[in-house]
Amino acid sequence: MAGSMEIKEVAPDGAVHFIDNVSSGPGPIENASEAICALFLMAMIVLIGAEAIARNLFATSLQITDEIGGYLLVAMTFLSMSVAEAHGAFHRVELVQARLGQSARLVSQIVFDLISLVASALITWQLTRLVMNSWRSEDVAPTPLQTPLWMPQTTMAIGMFLLCLALLRTILTKARRLRRGAQS
Repeated sequence: MAGSMEIKEVAPDGAVHFIDNVSSGPGPIENASEAICALFLMAMIVLIGAEAIARNLFATSLQITDEIGGYLLVAMTFLSMSVAEAHGAFHRVELVQARLGQSARLVSQIVFDLISLVASALITWQLTRLVMNSWRSEDVAPTPLQTPLWMPQTTMAIGMFLLCLALLRTILTKARRLRRGAQS
């Protein structure tokens, strides 16, 4: 049966996709998130490079590289989820999708996106509660920097909220395409 499927897309990483990719495309929010993630990545590179130089040339450590690098990595992970969704690279279930007709495929994708939106909204709510809890209790990291924990936790809540917005845009895009197909 796999021989009867037509290859629709070969991604830059070599992944073969058998279905059309319907996504909302990046908007200003996703473009800003992507730029912030790029800045965070560059900051990590500089920080790790400075740590390597300090250790190898001066036999000392900055003592903050692991902590700050970890916070930047978490921020990049959460802030990049909306970017991946907007580009149609966040989630796919091609095993089932490739065997459905175009309308049924769009309906199943919308259902999957709705379930993802509900789960993401719940996670956003819980992360927001975590941030507020850390803020009220003035929790700090048990490290030399004693970073207030609400700071890195806020990037997690913001990233999940942005994912919710991207999922909503994708759902609307797929619904419009489904409606256009039904009217044709």
